[in-house]
Amino acid sequence: MNSPKWLDRILYPFAHHTLDLPAGRMHYVDEGQGDPIVFAHGTPTWSFVWRQQIKALSRNFRCIAADHLGFGLSAKPADFAYTPEAHADNLEQLIEHLQLKNITLVVHDFGGPIGLPYALRHPENVKNLVILNTWMWSLEEEKKIMKISRFMAGGVGRFLYLQLGFSANFLLPQGYHESKHLTKDIKLHYQKPLSTSENRIGTWMFAKALHESAPYFEELWQQRDKLRTIKKLFVWGEKDKLLPVHFLERWQQAFPEAKTIKYKAGHFVQEERGGEVADAIASFIRTAV
Repeated sequence: MNSPKWLDRILYPFAHHTLDLPAGRMHYVDEGQGDPIVFAHGTPTWSFVWRQQIKALSRNFRCIAADHLGFGLSAKPADFAYTPEAHADNLEQLIEHLQLKNITLVVHDFGGPIGLPYALRHPENVKNLVILNTWMWSLEEEKKIMKISRFMAGGVGRFLYLQLGFSANFLLPQGYHESKHLTKDIKLHYQKPLSTSENRIGTWMFAKALHESAPYFEELWQQRDKLRTIKKLFVWGEKDKLLPVHFLERWQQAFPEAKTIKYKAGHFVQEERGGEVADAIASFIRTAV
């Protein structure tokens, strides 16, 4: 595929790859050689959010980062379900298509309940887990999040997301602790893939999924013991305004043996602490061997 004109090839110098799925064409990055690292993004981001880590880690590892359908350079079909479980199935198809073995799985935001199901289904093929500011349980107890999600599921929320681009234009900046990291150019790379109302349906569906997918999230959490044998690293932006800090505490209570690295950064810790996060992942993989 051709690069869109707005894509800065210095910021994002990676070759384009695509996989034709039943619902549409998925775009992904596949850089470097060695043991595979699979990155799963959330909303309203795409593989672009992992660019700093891919540049650094692809010197020694094979880095794969897909754009979920509805995001980034992937297709944005009108008739796709856009549920976390549908995205999880797509990611599994990509992993199987590439025949990846002994994976390090790196997940963030909605990438948690999208990427972690693969580890639950195939724990024998996941060597390491790196978990950044995400969850894998029902959010029903989070009254504020539930209230916002239910409001966003209605007509006003639909208008905010589809017509005003609420996710990329308003929520994205809230995910940064230091706004200097969200330059005009970088913000453009999150806004452009979502430049029309038709292209924003994936972001709106995620806003609704916070409450609508509660049974799915809880089902994942009930299986968490399947992850017990996989080495884990928690990389957390402790100045996150979008997800409560006690999410990290819940992860730590479930997996006290895991290593934790906290940064004075917001929700998009991989943006604000790009090189440090890359180094932390590389060091973790090497010491986990």
